[in-house]
Amino acid sequence: MKRVAFRADASLKIGTGHVMRGLTLAHALRNEGMECMFICRAHDGNLIDYIAQQGFSTKTLPMGTTTDDTSYSDWLGATWQSDARQTREALNGANPDWLIVDHYALDDRWEQAMRPHCNQLMVIDDLADRPHDCDLLLDQNLGRTKTDYDGLLNTGCKRLIGPHFALLRPEFARLRQESLERRHEPRLKELLITMGGVDQHNATGEVLEALKGCNLPDDLHITVVMGPHAPWLASVQHQATTMAWPTDVRTNVKDMAQLMTNSDLAIGAAGSTSWERCCLGLPSLILVLADNQTKIANSLHEYGAAILVRFISDISEVFPQEATMAQISQSASKLVDGDGVRKVLLELEEMI
Repeated sequence: MKRVAFRADASLKIGTGHVMRGLTLAHALRNEGMECMFICRAHDGNLIDYIAQQGFSTKTLPMGTTTDDTSYSDWLGATWQSDARQTREALNGANPDWLIVDHYALDDRWEQAMRPHCNQLMVIDDLADRPHDCDLLLDQNLGRTKTDYDGLLNTGCKRLIGPHFALLRPEFARLRQESLERRHEPRLKELLITMGGVDQHNATGEVLEALKGCNLPDDLHITVVMGPHAPWLASVQHQATTMAWPTDVRTNVKDMAQLMTNSDLAIGAAGSTSWERCCLGLPSLILVLADNQTKIANSLHEYGAAILVRFISDISEVFPQEATMAQISQSASKLVDGDGVRKVLLELEEMI
C-alpha cells in the first residue's frame, strides 16, 4: 500500500485552512487506496482530534521554543531543526511515498533534512517568498505565475499553479451546476457570513455591526458560520439576537457546499474558502484578515470575481446591486471548476 504523510498545523494564529485542504487531498488519496497520516503540532486551536475523527492516523508534536528568523517562524512552535527531527521520529522509519508539507514556517532547509526519510516531497504554498527543495509544488492562487517561483525551486520540481488546481471537496463540484443555475435570476434573500474557522479578532462581529447601517431587504435571512473554538463565538451568538433580520450562528458545519449553494451573497475572508465560493459562482464581498490573503483579495477584485472591502465600516458603500451580483458570479465561476483535487491526484500518482 502506498503511504502519504502530511505535515500541517492549525492554530488560533494560523487558522484552519492548511489542515483542511490537506484533509481534502487525503480523503481523495484514501479513496485511491493509499494510507494517509498527519503530523501536527499541539498549538492552541489545533485540529488534531478532528483529523482523527476523519479516520486518519495522527502524530502530535509537542510545543517548544521558536528561535528561527523566518517571517512566519512563530507559527511553528519549535525551531525548524527540532521540527524536522520530531517529524522523522513521528514517521518511525516508515518512509512515505509522498511527504506533503503545507507550512509557511518551513523552507528548503527542513525539506532537505527530510529528503532521506521520504521517497518524494510535495510543498503546498501561497507566498512564493522562500526557497523550496521538493518534487512537486502547488500554489492554487489567482494571479500567481510559474515564474514567481523562478530561483526558489530546485531543478526538476514540477509546478502546479493557479486556482484550477484548488483543493476542494467533491461536493463543490457536485453542486456546481445547481448553484450556477440559481444565479441566473439574482436576488438577495440569503446572506452568508464566514470569516474562517478562528476569526481571532472578531471580524464577524464587526461585519454584523456594519450591516446595521445597510439598506437591506426586510425579508433577508443571515447565516453566520464560525468554528466551534472561535474565541468570539459567544459574543457573536448574543449579537445575532440584536439584528434586525433573522440571524443564525452555526458551528461544526458539515454541509458548507450546500449552504453556499443556497446563499445569494457571501461576506467572507479572502482565504482558501474563496475558491469554494468561486466554484459555486457565489458572489462575495471579501475582507483581508491576514497578510497572506492580500494577493488573493486584490486578484479576485481585479478579475471582477469578488468585491474587496478594504475597511469593514465601508460595507454599506460597496454592497452590490443584483445586476452586479450576476456579473461577479459569472467571473468567479470561470476561475474554479471544482476538479482541482483530481488534477493534483493524477500528478501524485504519475510521479510515484
